[in-house]
Amino acid sequence: MLRSMYSGVSGLKVHQTKLDVIGNNIANVNTVAYKSSNITFQEILSQTLATAQPPTTTGTGGTNPSQVGLGTTIGAITTNHNNGNIQTTDSNTDLAIDGDGFFVVSDGFTSSYTRAGNFTIDSAGNLVTVNGEKVMGWNVDANNEIDTSAPLEAIDLSSLNMPATATENLMIQGNLNSSTPVGNTFEYNMSVFDSLGTAHTITMTFERVGDPEDRRFSFAVEGSDDMTIAAGGSRYLTFDVNGKLDQVNGDELSISFNNGADEMEASITFNPNRMTMYDNPTSITGNQDGYSAGSLINLGIDKEGNVIGNFSNGRDNHVASLAIATFINPQGLEKIGGNLFTTTWNSGEPEVGIAGTGMRGAVASNSLEMSNVDLSREFTEMIVAQRGFQANSKIITTSDEVLQELVNLKR
Repeated sequence: MLRSMYSGVSGLKVHQTKLDVIGNNIANVNTVAYKSSNITFQEILSQTLATAQPPTTTGTGGTNPSQVGLGTTIGAITTNHNNGNIQTTDSNTDLAIDGDGFFVVSDGFTSSYTRAGNFTIDSAGNLVTVNGEKVMGWNVDANNEIDTSAPLEAIDLSSLNMPATATENLMIQGNLNSSTPVGNTFEYNMSVFDSLGTAHTITMTFERVGDPEDRRFSFAVEGSDDMTIAAGGSRYLTFDVNGKLDQVNGDELSISFNNGADEMEASITFNPNRMTMYDNPTSITGNQDGYSAGSLINLGIDKEGNVIGNFSNGRDNHVASLAIATFINPQGLEKIGGNLFTTTWNSGEPEVGIAGTGMRGAVASNSLEMSNVDLSREFTEMIVAQRGFQANSKIITTSDEVLQELVNLKR
């Protein structure tokens, strides 16, 4: 008689826990990157009243075991790691992972893992979570490179500056009018930079040379008063009958400055695919690889988790990379609050790398992952839990009535 009451009590307990799980899911329906939980039940060990018996030699058949169950208990509470929908935001430090993986964060002592990418930059220039944990990855080294085999470090954006770089290469392209009379010239000005990042203007002069049927232009380079350019002999551009650049004759440039900057060796290269001599107007463009020093003014993060800095000198530079961790068993991770997970014996060790590699998802900037709670499912499960609770309470009240009848037998 008492077994049914205890079975009913166990049913009340597990359905109460089921309601707790459902309530927590619904409460976090709008929590960034929240992962919903599922609960399953299992029966408690049954009490055996009679064991199974085999058939006998006298002709009677075998009998099955007779058992009375002792109620139910919680089988497992698991975390649903399916991705939530991605919602766009206005902050370039809001990040979401489109696929598998977790951001790695640290409180200075231990590492944790999160899908919630609502990051900010603190007063010290660190990329941090809303609770202050530092986002981990790799910063550029002294050679302006990222070494992903190095230990993880906090993403530090406190003192990012881009040093000046002297010009080493100039690429020229465009068209020189084939109808240009012999002796006519065309000038093109462009800026180059010394090792201090100071801009200097050089002038390239293109002159139609030779006989009218010759398809040649000479070119010469002059600089400002604080520059010295080695002549190095004559330089010519020769074009074929189809107007394509056929040959470039001349020496590399050697440029030095009188302002204390180091001497630099700069070479001019003419794009063979885009340098022509057609009967179209003359138009020359060029680019070079030098630039002045710059300070960080803005950040962007690409799909591989690379932090790209926009600098005041108009250039972009790779300044850091975010670390993305994956686990062989993400359901083995333990929730520790604050949208954070920590490793356990059953989660496996983190495999850390760049987003988009090794089954890791891509990083979406200006985006946040939403909760993966399915409200329609949660409300349905709530009804099931409520009815299960009511049914188990009826077991207790019915058993109580039977016990009352038993007590009344003495009257």
